[in-house]
Amino acid sequence: MDTIENKVANSKLQVFDLEDYFPKQEVCSLDIAQFLFEGFILKEKEFRDQLKNFNWEHLNNTYVAIYCSTQAILPAWTFALVASYLSSNSIASIQGSKKEMIVSIYIKKLDSIDFSIYNNLPVILKGCSKKELPQEIYVLATQKLIPFAKSIMFGEACSAVPLFKRK
Repeated sequence: MDTIENKVANSKLQVFDLEDYFPKQEVCSLDIAQFLFEGFILKEKEFRDQLKNFNWEHLNNTYVAIYCSTQAILPAWTFALVASYLSSNSIASIQGSKKEMIVSIYIKKLDSIDFSIYNNLPVILKGCSKKELPQEIYVLATQKLIPFAKSIMFGEACSAVPLFKRK
């Protein structure tokens, strides 16, 4: 009787799953239009008072993307001031969208990985995930893998798309 052999499991093929590095803590957005007069005008004293009296606790242990939903013209220090209030509550904050915050988190995480463990090995950059991953992180991961991997494919072992092969 013939036995079925799992060639993928027995190969040197390594799976790099970006979902493994997705932030475990919540990524939140904070719209500063709520602190502006009629959502558009920054009156410094009132703005500072609102920030001082705002309940920041719901942002404890979160990543926060600070943005303004209106077309308000704001001084350069506006987002930095809001970030200073977040510094004692949030893990990190940026001016931008949730997506940009997630990319920022991934940049730090990918920079901390020792990619030499993939030296001269075929790697699949896993393409299917349960979470919505920004496309930018696939580019970042590919750039990190290229100096080490023998080859890089995207997708799943059964239907991988070749991205890179060392000559």
